[in-house]
Amino acid sequence: MKETKIAVVGLGYVGLPLARLFSTKFPTIGFDQNESRLSEILKGHDSTLEVSDELLKQALTQNGFSCTSDIQKIKDCNFYIVAVPTPVDSYNHPDLTPLLNASKTVGKVIKKGDVVVYESTVYPGMTEEECIPVVEKYSGLRFNVDFYAGYSPERINPGDKEHTVEKIKKVTSGSTPEIADYVDEVYSSVLVNGTHKAPSIKVAEASKIIENSQRDVNIAFMNELAKIFNAMDIDTNDVIDAAASKWNFIKMKPGLVGGHCISVDPYYLIQKAQVYGVLPRIMTNARRLNDGMGDYVANQVIKCMNKKGLLVKNAKILILGITFKENCPDVRNTKVVDIYHTLKEYTSNITVYDPWANHQRIESEYGISIVNALPNDSYDAVILAVAHREFADLHLRSLLKDSSLGVVYDVKGVAPREEVDERL
Repeated sequence: MKETKIAVVGLGYVGLPLARLFSTKFPTIGFDQNESRLSEILKGHDSTLEVSDELLKQALTQNGFSCTSDIQKIKDCNFYIVAVPTPVDSYNHPDLTPLLNASKTVGKVIKKGDVVVYESTVYPGMTEEECIPVVEKYSGLRFNVDFYAGYSPERINPGDKEHTVEKIKKVTSGSTPEIADYVDEVYSSVLVNGTHKAPSIKVAEASKIIENSQRDVNIAFMNELAKIFNAMDIDTNDVIDAAASKWNFIKMKPGLVGGHCISVDPYYLIQKAQVYGVLPRIMTNARRLNDGMGDYVANQVIKCMNKKGLLVKNAKILILGITFKENCPDVRNTKVVDIYHTLKEYTSNITVYDPWANHQRIESEYGISIVNALPNDSYDAVILAVAHREFADLHLRSLLKDSSLGVVYDVKGVAPREEVDERL
């Protein structure tokens, strides 16, 4: 293996853990234009909590890892990794702006013989059809003649301390057989469980997008079952537990589908499929169903309150959790805000308590004020929206004004049965 010097473009949930890991084996520098993000990293702290302070400080002091917003400082690298977000716009159309800007950055520094590897989730063909032409334009170099490309889709699961980046089996690929071998070798050198080398970049791109699309469809099925069984007054979780006694039943639970992956990635394949004249009905319907679950939960709470004779107008409601998943500060595309906004049509007396979320970010992105400590107050309804560990020991009914009249709704299905009135 030639002397490899790595630059990771984008130091978010994916880029920083990856850069930290590569720094244990190769000279590595991270590039990001967010100065406040760089500042916290250089001080040895990762606000996403994906990299511990101990590991980050070790990378900075012992491994020689550094990060910068100065493009000149990554010119000496020869292995560029792009790990920027691939969001959708308000119409759920893929927004390629971060990816194309990152490609422009790489194009300004890449040299003959260098390799650029993309980690961002994209539709099949995007690397070679959209990103590489930008690199060619700004570098003046020819693809697969002067420089080369690879694709190794990220598999970071925010908040997951078991499947960390070094333990994830990674898919790799390259634009030529030789580059595929080289990319695979670089990644294999730092991964405990090795790699799967795909036969082409398009195959690698497609493999990533169906990972999340499959989960989206499976959860949508469970959400549809929850709607059916709730209407029939049957506990969905009891049904799932019974069905799971069969050896080949795939046990999943209904719930809110937020975050930057499962709730976003399918739209990339949905749009690309339509270019080829294929209407992906299952994926499209799954997205529509899952996107509506926040509103559904809010209306179930209202229904439960009405049954108990509670006036919804101006009722005091407590929502426990606003991040998109438990024990994680990630609030990207969280569907808890949909619960909030639906209930806000009836009452402004809504308190959102989340010890993990950044209140400034929630205020900025969603216009919602939250608290990071449980208020000494009582409520007409309590909604357990996220299963943070801090909520596990809460006696939910004690938070109600009247433990017999008030409503406790469990979105996650984790609270003791006697504590809740309804659950998803």
